[in-house]
Amino acid sequence: MNEIFEIEGGKKLSGEIKVSGSKNSALAILPACLLTDEPCIIKNIPLLTDVLVMIEILKNLGAEVEWLDKKTIKIQAKNINSNADIVLVKKIRASILIAGPILARNGELKIAKPGGCHIGARSLDAHFEGFADLGIKLILSEKNSETYHLKASNKIKPNIVYLNEFSVTATENLMMLMARIDGKSEIHLAAAEPHIQELGEFLKAMGAEVEGLGTHTIIIKGKKHLKGVEHTIWPDYIEAGTFFSLAASTKSDLKISNVLVNHLEMVFRNLKKMGVCYKIKNNSVFIEGKNSSLKSAKIQTLPYPGFPTDLQAIFSVMATQAKGESLIFDTLFEGRFRYVDELNQMGARIFLCDPHRILVSGPTPLYGAKIKSFDLRAGATVIIAALAAKGKSQIFGIEEVDRGYEKIEKRLQNIGARIKRIVVE
Repeated sequence: MNEIFEIEGGKKLSGEIKVSGSKNSALAILPACLLTDEPCIIKNIPLLTDVLVMIEILKNLGAEVEWLDKKTIKIQAKNINSNADIVLVKKIRASILIAGPILARNGELKIAKPGGCHIGARSLDAHFEGFADLGIKLILSEKNSETYHLKASNKIKPNIVYLNEFSVTATENLMMLMARIDGKSEIHLAAAEPHIQELGEFLKAMGAEVEGLGTHTIIIKGKKHLKGVEHTIWPDYIEAGTFFSLAASTKSDLKISNVLVNHLEMVFRNLKKMGVCYKIKNNSVFIEGKNSSLKSAKIQTLPYPGFPTDLQAIFSVMATQAKGESLIFDTLFEGRFRYVDELNQMGARIFLCDPHRILVSGPTPLYGAKIKSFDLRAGATVIIAALAAKGKSQIFGIEEVDRGYEKIEKRLQNIGARIKRIVVE
């Protein structure tokens, strides 16, 4: 038995939709609680499958976990072990983020190859090379082993690390490890995304000194003992961008609330470039979809503060409704365009130039179809397309959507979307 979304599209949406806590922030903040043996209280937890799996991983490692209310969790890791559960680790890519804290506490970790979205090659070399610079060796029991054994060769020492790419998770892992190393360490070519900045603020609250957040050089002066803290997860800027596209693609007027607008400068620039009318007031963004005349644009993904790769598929739906030809260039991943065939099946005219570029011709009417979600962001993309399309659509593979969008069908129903979750054989 599987669950699918059934959507009746072509209806204007209206009202307010609130942005939830950041998935990517939670997936870094939760393992960071392992850095201390004191209790940490984390609020505004997004109730997503990936996040719930991460919590199970922490429990399996020996952390005590208590839910204080529906979205607040207390974590205390008095003692943690160095062997991560293989089944749990293989469920999510972010499971690699336990490496930094466990290596900081125990000096050793055995972990299976992490799972996650199939969006192209995602090497862990940046993690292992960074760890090596700090005195941690990677031990493989056999060639092409699916299990990684990381162990401190002697004493873990502060150092300067140069990453081989702007890796978000490698930056997060190294930040957590460095936060427990006495002395000053540096990460050059560090990622700068909002969830990196939030992790840095969390580590500062725990007692580490962190400089350079929001830049590509992060300097950390760690302490052997970090304290427990209370923290509220920031709003998800990717979810906010998803709702911007939803409003514009369905020609709807929507209020998107609980938005950290200072994290979305390049997103707003691309909205303006594509002819989307919007207003910003405090932490809310008003998208005037009915008054927007969408036009084609060139969109290129780049590391933050550039346009996020997680939004390129989602903005491609807008491009199908825009006048002219839009070039969408994903510089980061070669597997992000699996959704193209699904949109073309609905009536879009999208040409795959190569693994990193597509050409979208518009405007084209979209029609309901049976379509599939191949990964988390592709899932949001086909939901938006189905809501913009005439007729009924069925979306399969919605477990991918549940990994990153909390109770999405109920929240969309609240703004007038005709979407329901049904069980099929």
